[in-house]
Amino acid sequence: MASQTTAAVPEGVTDPNYKPLPGRLGNLTAEQQETLTKFKKELQDEGHFVPERHDDALLLRFLRARKFDLIKAKEMFVDCEKWRKDFGVDEIIKSFDFKEKAAVDKYYPQYYHKTDKDGRPLYIERLGQLNVSELYKITTPERLLQRLVYEYEKNNRERMPACSKAIGHTVETSCTILDLKGVGITAFYKVKNYIMEASSIGQNRYPESMGKFYILNSPWGFKQIWGFIKPWLDEVTVSKIEIYDSVYADELLKQIPAENLPKDFGGKCSCAGGCSLSDAGPWNPATQ
Repeated sequence: MASQTTAAVPEGVTDPNYKPLPGRLGNLTAEQQETLTKFKKELQDEGHFVPERHDDALLLRFLRARKFDLIKAKEMFVDCEKWRKDFGVDEIIKSFDFKEKAAVDKYYPQYYHKTDKDGRPLYIERLGQLNVSELYKITTPERLLQRLVYEYEKNNRERMPACSKAIGHTVETSCTILDLKGVGITAFYKVKNYIMEASSIGQNRYPESMGKFYILNSPWGFKQIWGFIKPWLDEVTVSKIEIYDSVYADELLKQIPAENLPKDFGGKCSCAGGCSLSDAGPWNPATQ
């Protein structure tokens, strides 16, 4: 049995009942702590380490994604840093402006909205409302991917820290609802390249960001779509996914407070102007 370290509770934790999950700060085995130390030192020695971004919690995400295999985690990390330069992530953070957000919301709603009972930001995507022909009149797949990356970066820089402060313990993952009501296989295949790229970015560039994941209103023929998506995902990711048909409200409410869950999904929330454009949550003081 692996020995435990005496690592301190992560900074900022005020919840007396909080116990970090295994492989997180505050709950590392001696071997895991040693691997983290070596990982950080090698990245520093080889010039890959950026103190402003690469705290221990982020390094542990890459280590967990590769089951604490130092060589594989380092390969993943270095590849991610190269991707960040090639994709222009720093410039996206500074200057990206998704002016078409409200228009895109009509044809492909994707948004963060409040939190679940564990304090995680709730992310909702309504793939069933996708209208490809109208969507690509007002935006492009490239801009959709840039927006995706912008939102991931906002998670790391704003949403997760704000959620952590609000709940009193470290928040590193999100709770996702993917609504397939009305989805058509034809429309899906028209955007499959975007969805494939988006899945790859989430899994390989922002690892260990998924907490709970609910797929709702699974239609006839969904097994065909799921069979297409599932191979892109690792087994840990797949294990976090729960799939429901049209009966799901009670299950969602076990994880998400009714006042935080939009009415469309069986909750009580109805933000002025629509939940999908409110950006309501601890990261947005105007909504509190």
